[in-house]
Amino acid sequence: QVLSDVFNAPVFTIDTANSACLGSAYRAIHGLVDERNVSLADVVKLAPEPRLAVTPTPGAEELYRPLLKRYAELEQKVIYNPTSSC
Repeated sequence: QVLSDVFNAPVFTIDTANSACLGSAYRAIHGLVDERNVSLADVVKLAPEPRLAVTPTPGAEELYRPLLKRYAELEQKVIYNPTSSC
């Protein structure tokens, strides 16, 4: 629910163990076949069907939007000047 609220997006899951690893594996396969002009969408067509797990809580976007903006600013500061203090 937290991910859905923070990013104001529905969260889908697939019924498989280690689904995060599976996603990485699909990206790796895509990298291997990329030179053959195969899209990532074509690669993941073999994935199990996702199911909707949660949707954003109404009103949560107003709370998280300024926090996401601040997080992005801090992230850029660290990326472009890693020795500075935040």
